[in-house]
Amino acid sequence: MANELAKLSKDLAGVVEQAGRAAVAVHARPRFSSSGIFWKPGIIVTAEHAIRREEEITVTLPDGKSAPATLAGSDQSTDIAILKVEAEGVVLPSVAAPVPGNLALTVGRSADSGVNATLGAISAVSGSWRTWRGGRLDHYIRLDLTLYPQSTGAVVVDVEGRAIGIATPALSRIAGVAIPSNTLNRVVDELLARGQVARGYLGVGLQPVELPDHQKGLIILSLGENGPAAKAGVLVGDILVSLNLVAVAEPEDVQNIVESNAVGTKLTAGVVRGGVARSIEVAIGERPRSN
Repeated sequence: MANELAKLSKDLAGVVEQAGRAAVAVHARPRFSSSGIFWKPGIIVTAEHAIRREEEITVTLPDGKSAPATLAGSDQSTDIAILKVEAEGVVLPSVAAPVPGNLALTVGRSADSGVNATLGAISAVSGSWRTWRGGRLDHYIRLDLTLYPQSTGAVVVDVEGRAIGIATPALSRIAGVAIPSNTLNRVVDELLARGQVARGYLGVGLQPVELPDHQKGLIILSLGENGPAAKAGVLVGDILVSLNLVAVAEPEDVQNIVESNAVGTKLTAGVVRGGVARSIEVAIGERPRSN
């Protein structure tokens, strides 16, 4: 038994050493640094909520040296920020799918102590999940491990050293979560291309209703001026019963369908107007950014 524990301990230390070769300390807030991980050559991903300034950001690299970093984009709703930094010879992590019950480690870095790690487990995994900030993660991955201040933005790896995502305490009020690797890929690509994440919308105010035949739907209570739905000919009082042939009964149903499609995608809205069913083609618009 002692030999087995010694082997496990040695194996975990090896995983931390391997993941630490791409882990950095991010200095962008008072008092405590956070962590980040090289996700692409010259690109670091970290937690957006730990970025408290846009200038004079530095990172402590895997070799212990300090380097200036540039904030290349951020998305508050998914708590993802990306930094650009000049660095060579960094080994990028491979990725893995989360499995509930599996052991997991966070691997981060601080300027003082170097690589740091916490050990725990993935306690829950579900499908697409909307954060309280309004963003969509491809999976909900709940972590049963301790997140210290420097663990924010740290890479979450399995016992083979493969990246599951990055750790954040900011998206759930009950536990730390991992921002999944597929969400990181999607958001990073969009931030690099646009500097922001486009949010789709139809420009409608909705309220659940039940039709005389017990079919459920959503009555249009309001229309955004010059919004996608208004431009397509949708009227206040129309009852939305489907989008792309998928029945909708709650506003969240509409939001999920819209967010699963790119801005500009045309959706077929099934509506009931004056008791008559009809189809209206609506193109998803880009939600205006609030100032």
